[in-house]
Amino acid sequence: MKRLKLAACALVCGILAGCAVGPNYNRPPAPAPEAYKTPAPWREAAPKDSLPKGPWWEVFSDTELNGYEQQLLAANQSLLAAKDRLEEARSLARVTSAGFFPQGNVDPSYSRQRYAGDRPEVVTIGRALTQSTYTIPFFVNYEPDLFGKIRRSMQASNATLQATAAEMYNVQLVLTAELAADYFSLRELDAETKVVQDSVDIQQRGLQLVVSRHDGGVASGLDVAQQQTVLDSTVAQLYLVKQQREQYEHAIAVLTGNPAATFSVPVRSLTEAPVPVPLGVPSDLLERRPDIASAERQMAYQNAEIGVAKSAFYPQFTISGSAGFQSTDITNLISAPNAIWALGGDLLEPVFNGGRNRANLAYTRQSYDESVANYRESVLEAFQQVEDGLTGLTELSQASTNQNAAVSDSQRALQIANNRYVGGVTSYLDVVTAQSTLLVNQRLATQLMGQQMVTEVYLVKALGGGWDASQIQNQQVHPKAIQAVQQ
Repeated sequence: MKRLKLAACALVCGILAGCAVGPNYNRPPAPAPEAYKTPAPWREAAPKDSLPKGPWWEVFSDTELNGYEQQLLAANQSLLAAKDRLEEARSLARVTSAGFFPQGNVDPSYSRQRYAGDRPEVVTIGRALTQSTYTIPFFVNYEPDLFGKIRRSMQASNATLQATAAEMYNVQLVLTAELAADYFSLRELDAETKVVQDSVDIQQRGLQLVVSRHDGGVASGLDVAQQQTVLDSTVAQLYLVKQQREQYEHAIAVLTGNPAATFSVPVRSLTEAPVPVPLGVPSDLLERRPDIASAERQMAYQNAEIGVAKSAFYPQFTISGSAGFQSTDITNLISAPNAIWALGGDLLEPVFNGGRNRANLAYTRQSYDESVANYRESVLEAFQQVEDGLTGLTELSQASTNQNAAVSDSQRALQIANNRYVGGVTSYLDVVTAQSTLLVNQRLATQLMGQQMVTEVYLVKALGGGWDASQIQNQQVHPKAIQAVQQ
């Protein structure tokens, strides 16, 4: 017992003194500008100013959109699959943590065997023998983590867990942004439908006018044909706009986990206007994008894998022991005279294996370098998306102002054309042209309003939707003492 205690103390000291080989992780620098390129009205946020944490879509103050987003969070199948992948990664991390503990099992056995009389024994009994053997052995194996192989593996598993958590949040961000974009596109089509329907009504009244004048001998058949042509064309446009709306409605149904055949969105024209989005400083983006966080955690995983590969160059020390009982008579199997035990150790030092360990170490280092490049690329793409959103909002705002002026001009031109036609000053072609021009300008003005809302949604998405990297810090698995007695 004294020798066992000394051996146990030596083992504990060895474990405590053991070092984790391989590089410790430090996040590599990534290019980040000091300020965004696009000027006001889009502004940097004050310290108290930020997007809503989690339900970022509430910045638009649309209760109907909020309801659809909540349905998505509860029933979207892609998001549920991402949550399942997160739990899979957590379970795999628990598998890795099992390496910190001894592995034990019991293997009871029974055998009955007949021995020959002239069997090759030191002492030949000279007669046959048949006997039963009962055995209840317990086996324990333990590999001390002297050079950090298990610790590096645990770091890699936790990095994978956190990367998977970030990917889950990124899936959520992508889906909720897609829902908001589809919702505002649908609302824009509602407004556009009203514009086209109003044009149909105006053109129908115009047709009635020219038909009446034709019947009175004032207007020609050409006037009637021209008005009928523009009316038919506008009705066709109305059906196309409605068909586009139905497609967005079906897309929202799938995103919210509903069958398209049983789902409908009430008609309501787009009334929202873009709201100021707090940008923060560019360096904040590195902590606010879940896809960047996932790429950063992938670097941490690859860094830990270098340590795992490097540990293969060092000795592996395994302690094994067994104990139990063995007897030919089951009635006195569990008794002191029938106790058996064994204790041993194994030290495995790799000498040569065809360069496998060196190649594996080189592979992990190259994989780490690749992950660094991927991380920096994701950062550059993130800044590009933010700048695209900012530029888009600025240009669309100016375009919308000019287009609204064009609508007013078109309305005035149509009124003048109608008055001139009724007064006999000009042909009906001027009226038809003015009607078509007004419809084109009204539709474009409505489309620009919808594009502004969709662009703002994607800007919020590019900014991370109020998310930050601290949300995955607690996504870790730590070895627990209870695991020592768990299967």
